[in-house]
Amino acid sequence: MLNYPASLDHMLAAWNEPEPSLVRGHLERALTPGIRFVDPSIDVIGIDGFEANVHEVQAKIPGAVYSRTSDIDVQHGFHRYHWAIHQDGELIIPGFDVTETNQAGLVVCVIGFFGSIPEL
Repeated sequence: MLNYPASLDHMLAAWNEPEPSLVRGHLERALTPGIRFVDPSIDVIGIDGFEANVHEVQAKIPGAVYSRTSDIDVQHGFHRYHWAIHQDGELIIPGFDVTETNQAGLVVCVIGFFGSIPEL
């Protein structure tokens, strides 16, 4: 694994934060104000929209645990890694992200995909 910015750990911590009032603090250490977050279920711009999505997903999947399941591949400010969401010890959603960070190491964009890439 190459060195990667701490913002990626702070972003993951927001998803796992059980106290709703503390989610924003994790996100402010991770994201630029104009963050774009895209996955199959959402396309939102701004830290407020990202935070609202975290709270919405946490409400839909109470007690879920979000984890990285791979190393982080880094090149030119882009980072790719696999992740998973587990609930009660069972895999709910696997996926991967491609994340872009700026010169300060803050996340500018997250493009997430659910599941594996389909075979030909």
